[in-house]
Amino acid sequence: MPYLKPDEKRETILGEEKRLKRLYTKMPNKKKKLMEGLIERAAYMRITLQEYEDDIDENGSVEPFTQSANCEPYDRARPVAQLYNTMNKNYQSIMKQLSDLLPAETVKAKSDGFDKFVNSREDI
Repeated sequence: MPYLKPDEKRETILGEEKRLKRLYTKMPNKKKKLMEGLIERAAYMRITLQEYEDDIDENGSVEPFTQSANCEPYDRARPVAQLYNTMNKNYQSIMKQLSDLLPAETVKAKSDGFDKFVNSREDI
């Protein structure tokens, strides 16, 4: 996905917000209000990160750089790569916060018979 036009980006972000909000439909309204800002930021970051990834895939994460015509160029991180790393870290943090707000699912593990076997042994 190349860099989107502002209207296209806004529509894509709104679609991501809807996707995230569907995960929290059963949450109490008070919690939903608290999460609204996090969801908006997460949606924005996800779409922007995708744009950055596409740029990095196309143009690489480093570029030759020189401070003057007399100096030998050297590779340095492209600004978009640095922006990507910072935003990705923040996105992961927000997603962790949102994930922690999801109700815990009670998963009953199907018994594989090991506990029954161990408890039935007479030599322990």
